[in-house]
Amino acid sequence: MKTKTLIFLCLSLTASLFPSCEKAGTQTPGPASLHHSIQIKGSDTMVNLGQAWVEGYMQEHPQAFVAVTGGGSGTGIAALLSGTCDIAETSRTMKSKELKQAAEKGVKPVEFVVAMDGLAVVVNPKNPLDRLTVNELADIFTGKIRNWKEVGGHDLPIVLLSREVNSGTHVYFKEHVLRQGDEKRPEEFDEGALLMPSSQAVADEIAQNPNAIGYYGVGYSNPTQKALAVAQDKNSPYYLPTLENIMDGKYYISRPLLMYTNGQPQGTVKDFIDFVLSKEGQEIVRQVDFVPVPQR
Repeated sequence: MKTKTLIFLCLSLTASLFPSCEKAGTQTPGPASLHHSIQIKGSDTMVNLGQAWVEGYMQEHPQAFVAVTGGGSGTGIAALLSGTCDIAETSRTMKSKELKQAAEKGVKPVEFVVAMDGLAVVVNPKNPLDRLTVNELADIFTGKIRNWKEVGGHDLPIVLLSREVNSGTHVYFKEHVLRQGDEKRPEEFDEGALLMPSSQAVADEIAQNPNAIGYYGVGYSNPTQKALAVAQDKNSPYYLPTLENIMDGKYYISRPLLMYTNGQPQGTVKDFIDFVLSKEGQEIVRQVDFVPVPQR
């Protein structure tokens, strides 16, 4: 009897300490299962925004666990395809080869537009320039223009800063500034460009290097860098990357920020994305200096 009683107590204790050992599928999907953890990976541009969403969400659902890590849009998509994250945050749409890989793996990506972003082109505050055209930017970042005096600045060499090739920000800037929306054009970043591991690294280098120029999501802007006004050509008006100009479509280098899930989200993942797209979630977007999307 003592042995049977002891076994019963051990099993009872195990069940109480490890309720997650129940068979998968016994929990009701949706907000009732908020102890389920969510792994979010991807865009460095979206890391701070993602963390702000998580903080807001977990205030309402303290039993949930949501982790956000960066590494670039490509990293997030690769994690989604390999099944190592629940949500991929990206600052670009999935490429055709990624969609092909998804089909081969049985992954069915579902896209959500969760915010808008403008890419700020930034220089050190000591740089006298305050505006450039898209053509001038393309010539600078492809290495055709190498001295600031060629665009009205001081007689100093230009130090180019770019995000690394796995970054959605890198891809978007190449496609919409260097190639100006024409995917058949061959332009690439100059080989001398310094590839920075994160948007924060670009910001830090700009703050201490008066010769540097770089780009990042407008949410990273701060007084230690100066954002340039951008025009599509010399006959067009120049616009700064303000929230108003991005929302109005006046600022040229603007883009959607995305989340991808494998199939239609369920349970806690759906609940989290619903929060992101809610009035409260979109107010967080505004607070972190990105641009909200229209309410559904």
